[in-house]
Amino acid sequence: MSTTKFLDTPYDIAAGDRPPLALIAGPTASGKSDCAVALAQELQRRGRYAVVVNADSSQVYADLAVLSARPTVEEMGGIEHRLFGAWDGAQGCSAADWARAARETIAEVHSEGAVPILVGGTGLYIRTLLDGIAPVPPIDPEVREAVRALPVDQAYAALLQEDPERAARLAPADTTRIARALEVVRSTGLGLAHWQAQTSGGIGAGLALHPAILLPERAALYARCDLRFERMVERGALAEVEALLARGLDPAMPVMRAIGVPELAGVLAGTCTLDEGLSRGAQATRNYAKRQFTWLRHQPPSEWPRFGFQNYNEMPFDDILFRFLG
Repeated sequence: MSTTKFLDTPYDIAAGDRPPLALIAGPTASGKSDCAVALAQELQRRGRYAVVVNADSSQVYADLAVLSARPTVEEMGGIEHRLFGAWDGAQGCSAADWARAARETIAEVHSEGAVPILVGGTGLYIRTLLDGIAPVPPIDPEVREAVRALPVDQAYAALLQEDPERAARLAPADTTRIARALEVVRSTGLGLAHWQAQTSGGIGAGLALHPAILLPERAALYARCDLRFERMVERGALAEVEALLARGLDPAMPVMRAIGVPELAGVLAGTCTLDEGLSRGAQATRNYAKRQFTWLRHQPPSEWPRFGFQNYNEMPFDDILFRFLG
């Protein structure tokens, strides 16, 4: 899905050109948002309008401006950003929901003659947009309730019996994915592999994709995660969680399970101190960054360039921009 045409080269859909899509992916706190803005600014200096499009599952929620590290107006650097804060927390945003909105947004950006720059670290979102989604039928509510009530060790043992192929690909403690695989095979009689082989709706083949993956050295990444969570609290994350809790939303909603929300909710409830909440929130952020790092290192196509760096003061901006612009 790569191309030799660079982003500042005009394209003509009528002439059969595939419209461009830049993709900057990386774990949380990897600096991908700064890279996206830098790329958009350079494109605009070259006479091409660019729009940054969100591909982060927390930054979609209007309720999580601080805890999701959504770019501030200053951090946007004069670049238009779309699909940030586009969902109310009372409405869950699935990968399919986001991919549908992203397809429409990217098409709008192309119709304006502009370049969309997709930025985020939610692998499922990116994969669903580019490759499509498996047509899994709706899950029987009774099956879902029964599966979700199982302890993860029991659910994994059941999955080993009912869909051993999928179980072999999952970590025994991966609660969410184990439950999903088990509810699919119990509700449909077929494993996830069957449905995933029938994916449809992906837009990757119709685009000139220009991807880049940021993979900072892990110690530097984790230190950045710790610092960022601390700064979130300084910038009002506790008040943000307090306002979210006041809405009385279902605790199972994605916005209520976003990193930082349960940890700071404990501080507000008095079940832990602020220091304990900070420590737990930072640990949850590091755990998430680790999962993203592993996915981005191994799952995207091998030809997608990976940019590693040791020091955030020496991020390879020039190398990344050259990848996109030549």
